[in-house]
Amino acid sequence: MAASVVAFLVAMPLCAGVAVASGVPAELGLVTGIVGGLIVGALPGSSLQVSGPAAGLTVLVYEAVWAYGLSALGVLVLGAGVLQIGLGVLRWGRWFRAVSVAVVQGMLAGIGLVLVAGQVYAMGDAAAPGGGGIEKFAGLGALPGAVDPVALALGGATVGVLVVWPRWRWGARFVPAPLVAVGGAALVTGVLDLGVRRVEVRGLWEAVRVPSVDDLGLLTHAGVVGTVLAFALIASAESLFSAAAVDQLHDGPRTDYDRELVAQGAGNVLCGVLGALPMTAVIVRSAANVRAGARTKASRVLHGVWLLVFAALLPGVLGAIPVAALAGLLVHAGCRLVPVRELGLLWRSRDRGEVLVLGVTAVAIVTLNLFEGVLVGLASAVAKTAWDISQVHVEVEDRGDTGVVVRVVGNATFLRLPKLLDALEKVPRERGVRLELSGLWHVDHACAAALEAWGAGTGTGLAGAGSKGAGATEVGGQGVATGGAGTEGVGLEGAGGKGVAGKGAGAKGGGAKGVGSGADGQ
Repeated sequence: MAASVVAFLVAMPLCAGVAVASGVPAELGLVTGIVGGLIVGALPGSSLQVSGPAAGLTVLVYEAVWAYGLSALGVLVLGAGVLQIGLGVLRWGRWFRAVSVAVVQGMLAGIGLVLVAGQVYAMGDAAAPGGGGIEKFAGLGALPGAVDPVALALGGATVGVLVVWPRWRWGARFVPAPLVAVGGAALVTGVLDLGVRRVEVRGLWEAVRVPSVDDLGLLTHAGVVGTVLAFALIASAESLFSAAAVDQLHDGPRTDYDRELVAQGAGNVLCGVLGALPMTAVIVRSAANVRAGARTKASRVLHGVWLLVFAALLPGVLGAIPVAALAGLLVHAGCRLVPVRELGLLWRSRDRGEVLVLGVTAVAIVTLNLFEGVLVGLASAVAKTAWDISQVHVEVEDRGDTGVVVRVVGNATFLRLPKLLDALEKVPRERGVRLELSGLWHVDHACAAALEAWGAGTGTGLAGAGSKGAGATEVGGQGVATGGAGTEGVGLEGAGGKGVAGKGAGAKGGGAKGVGSGADGQ
């Protein structure tokens, strides 16, 4: 019971704040929180994490509402939920754990930066410029003359309470910081009758809008389909990463990722039918739930009950909350999304390329949009990985009168072809040269062709390769060297692999066939 109350007190201001920041009525955030508690909370998957509207999707929802209108939100969320259910049924939940951590952190950093840039305007009761993150950052220069100083002070005080209150452990244990900050701001606004903008209240049922058949027709548009895909993938990734983090906080049952994905999808289908915000599992509420002593699903289901009772019986309370306070809440949440500590750890590690991936992802989200930014981040992570594994080294051993032995070690791909050819061109050719490829794990077609051409031009023998290569014949290494110049798909499979014989230019097997010591020659 106590854990459910704590989860409710944390969730209530966040639900309203995320909704207002997303450009939709505050009640729709409460609807999503209620569904996350009553429906997703009762389904199998994760036992203790709490679902609802999340700051991580605020930017994407705002862009979608701005582009397609509030009436399209239900269709977008409904489509995302169906896609999540399909991914869970196909047991793809575990594959979300294969996403580069740098891309995820860069995504959160980009979301946080755009969120902060947008909510700074709301903290001062000023209108934010339209467009994406770059437009919001560009407009900050004109902000000082447009803000209401009273509203800005109220928002700044909210951020200050959110930073300071958790340091008082006894107080934070019983009353969550978001409730203290937003509740205090509402109390000060009411007592002093401050002339700042407050949350507009429509009523729970008035805010709900079921999508019509005409709205479903939007799913035929390519842009809408891309937004649905972004909703589904980002919400799924955030939920499953949250589940992994929450599992580290308790000793109870571990999360079944596929079932959790189905549960999140079912919740988003219902949210879509009600025209509400998309949901994800939220680490802030989940951690509060666990730390308050939750042991079963009952706490997260009951937190949904308390949200429903509040929305049904006390909706007018929302009207007392100043928008500047909710903006301060979101500014604080956005700052926490920027992984400053993790960035320092990555920079001090050996693999600083991860910092580049993180930065590219964040900058792409700020300058483009969330979906395209994540795609750019994933592409940069793949490119970095390809570069990292394409490590090839050329070792030259001078054996005097017997000639020169050249060993190529590593993974020979087109990315390292210039380096490989530069090293080979420096090899003295006055004496016999033996090229050993038994240390190669992989040779792509470009490098194989280059090695074959180099070997044919110098009369060099090739000995063993870790992947399909090409070249003149010579027995040696751990593989099989077959074929002559002009072979078709001629190769060498070394390091204990199978040597594949190729077809010679004039006759089959022209150029002799050698059997390696550690391989099966065919």
